[in-house]
Amino acid sequence: MSDWDFLHDMHNEGFSPEQIADAAACGYNPWEQGDWDNIEEFIDDEAGWDSDSEPKNPTTLELWELLDELVESARNYFEVTGRHLPIYGELGELYGEAKYGIKRHKPYTRGSDGKLGNDFVEIKTISPFKTGNAVLVKRAGNFSKLLIVKISKDFEFKAKMLDRKSFGKGTGKHIKAKWSE
Repeated sequence: MSDWDFLHDMHNEGFSPEQIADAAACGYNPWEQGDWDNIEEFIDDEAGWDSDSEPKNPTTLELWELLDELVESARNYFEVTGRHLPIYGELGELYGEAKYGIKRHKPYTRGSDGKLGNDFVEIKTISPFKTGNAVLVKRAGNFSKLLIVKISKDFEFKAKMLDRKSFGKGTGKHIKAKWSE
């Protein structure tokens, strides 16, 4: 008999799928332990680490502080290893959120990175080690503004907000946007 046979027994005894999942997660059947009212360790904490609550909305100051910490880490990593951390895209998006007030979408949302008022915004970052001054953006993306963030070799940030209309219509899969001083 397996250590996990109690899960089948719980199913046969009419326990709910949630109760069976809880039992599988803790490795034993907590319902065998007696009366629920006497078991304090199984109190459901709605504010716990696995709750379905939305992430908090950080303040602009918190965003700037976080950006400073991440940039310092990227700078230190480069100085020690001579290699770049693969976080420049995230740094560019965080900069756009802090400086412009862009409300970013959930991770892996297709079409754009966030929203500014009624406009969908795509954010592209030119990293310190990139030799060119252009970014490629998928023409099929759902955005009306493009924010280009340029991070210098000294880890200084500059940004430009462009209207999609300024690129005109084209037939290719990508829009090439150049950074010019």
